[in-house]
Amino acid sequence: MPSAAGEPRVGVLALQGDFAEHEAALARFGVATVQVRRPEQMRGLAALVLPGGESTTMLRLLRSEGLWEPVAAWLGSGRPVLATCAGLILLAREVNRPRQESLGVLDVSVDRNGYGRQVASGTFTLRSAALPGPAEGVFIRAPRITRVGPSVEVLAWRESDPVLVREGPVLAACFHPELQPDHPVTALFVELVRARVPASSMSPRNP
Repeated sequence: MPSAAGEPRVGVLALQGDFAEHEAALARFGVATVQVRRPEQMRGLAALVLPGGESTTMLRLLRSEGLWEPVAAWLGSGRPVLATCAGLILLAREVNRPRQESLGVLDVSVDRNGYGRQVASGTFTLRSAALPGPAEGVFIRAPRITRVGPSVEVLAWRESDPVLVREGPVLAACFHPELQPDHPVTALFVELVRARVPASSMSPRNP
């Protein structure tokens, strides 16, 4: 959903993966989005979404499209970020199984495909005091968080594993909240954005 001129915008990295699902999920909360494929599209964003997909492909495209440095610089600006599945891998301080380059702004360690291959994917119950319950998450070849740094707050668990974390303005999930209508994680991200931007300016203006 494009935003009108002068409105705050939530950028959704649209190089690969389920960016369209994130746009649809945010639209249900009345939030305007813009697809980010080029460096100039980073300008003026109020928040950024790094979607699920294939992290190695995203890394290659970030480099080839000249977005690595602009995204890295933007992530240091203190504005809200939502990272899901592969997006979490892109942000993690350490990526293992196999080792992989990352932007390194979120103090966690992750194992890629930590819950197994596609056949092990599914919807699982989340344990959380931060989300209205009962909450669930869709896990698709999901990363597993194996270490959480001291500045990282765990907001939800799958059994004993942390699967939703927050460090400052960065909210990151091992699962896919965008695949479930009005998921509380999407709602939480919208709250983070609207805490910085008046809610009335986040919705598209009528023509």
